[in-house]
Amino acid sequence: MRVDKNSAILALIGLAFVGCSSAPRTADRKPETGAKEKKLIAKTYNSNFKLAHDTYNGMGTGSDGKIYYVLSAEPHDVAGQMYSFDPATNEIKHLGDLTEASGEKGKNVIAQGKSHVNFVESNGKLYFATHIGYYSIIDGMEKMGIPPKGWKPYVGGHLLSYDMKTGQFEDLAIAEKGEGILTMNMDTQRGRIYGLTWPVGEFFRYDLAKKEMKNFGPFFLKGENGKGATYRTICRSIAIDPRDGAAYFSNGEGVLNRYRYDTDTVEQVAGDDLKKDYFGLYDPTSAGHMAYNWRQVVWYAPDNMVYGVHGNSGYLFRFDPKAERVDVLDRITSEPSQRSGMFDQFSYGYLGFTLGPDGRTLYYLTGGPIYVDGKRVRGKDSTARGESKGQENLHLITYDIPTMKYTDHGPIFFENGDRPAYVNSIAIGKDGTVYTLSRITEGGHTRTDLISIPPVL
Repeated sequence: MRVDKNSAILALIGLAFVGCSSAPRTADRKPETGAKEKKLIAKTYNSNFKLAHDTYNGMGTGSDGKIYYVLSAEPHDVAGQMYSFDPATNEIKHLGDLTEASGEKGKNVIAQGKSHVNFVESNGKLYFATHIGYYSIIDGMEKMGIPPKGWKPYVGGHLLSYDMKTGQFEDLAIAEKGEGILTMNMDTQRGRIYGLTWPVGEFFRYDLAKKEMKNFGPFFLKGENGKGATYRTICRSIAIDPRDGAAYFSNGEGVLNRYRYDTDTVEQVAGDDLKKDYFGLYDPTSAGHMAYNWRQVVWYAPDNMVYGVHGNSGYLFRFDPKAERVDVLDRITSEPSQRSGMFDQFSYGYLGFTLGPDGRTLYYLTGGPIYVDGKRVRGKDSTARGESKGQENLHLITYDIPTMKYTDHGPIFFENGDRPAYVNSIAIGKDGTVYTLSRITEGGHTRTDLISIPPVL
């Protein structure tokens, strides 16, 4: 296992660059004050899936107002399960089994244990992808699960659609070479789906009208299947420019790659990259962080720009595709994180970052330090996996893009006093309620399930 040689100084770097931030909002922020600290109380739900495990992305808000989500599973023979939650009736409905939806039921192949991507809606259908949930831990890292006796290897992630009116799934395509689908987005205007596979990191596109899949090969050397110099963490989010159909994704060196719809080719963005001093110093060949990849990005139509967050440092940035320019805007981690100078508690940073229904407010679920008797509780200094390095202090952040107003709405707790954990998903209801997927412990058993946080705006 390779260990990031820079991990020991990352926190110090974070402190230094927070202090150097030129963002004007920071001076106006009022620190929280212990007993007077505002708390958000989240409501928990039970989808009746006891084996539900940590889920990454796997959510979306439908035009019908329902919250759609997938709960992941780890066993080789248990698939991820898809659900809907209707805020109007508080009804949870089980919609389907990912292995069955992929046409693999009864074939004794490793299950479609996850969906690692967010839902994209087009013409009454939700489009998404499946991923493996069964791993073998080798050198402290997650690798493709070795099939138990009598079972066949994982056959690859599927592109699926779900018809919200009829409740029918359609199996559209499968990734090549038995790879899972880690990252996906869709150009709804042109009917193109784009994705990145795991563990190698191959980029592909799928044309809905032509039912044609095209693979452009690896963009991360050997990706998360590599060792030493060939290892690279794979990008988790793809941005699409609706004006020209270009699709953008990053790599560990901070390079921005652009798929061009007009030429059906991939090129590097020449004007700028994500290798910013404020983000910290990283060795892209070591595991346990996103290096200079962006963590999560969204398209902001009023400015025709991509807004995103760098996972480990928690810096908000914007990318102008036409000018080929990246601007670092503000650090949007929680206020306790900023005061302590820590990087994100989750090793890869947090995926719970999205644009709200008003089209101008960014929502971000991010962690922070925990103090006991005035002393910070510390976790692992480094890890080779995507995981929490210690107990998390989850906060809800909003950021109003036009006014550049940052607000930390405070820490989130359940009614029993527990804190949400392993939160890496987000969906905003039409009324502003924030939904996510979290570990929940009840009756001595821990599962991942849906939770909701009351509107803050």
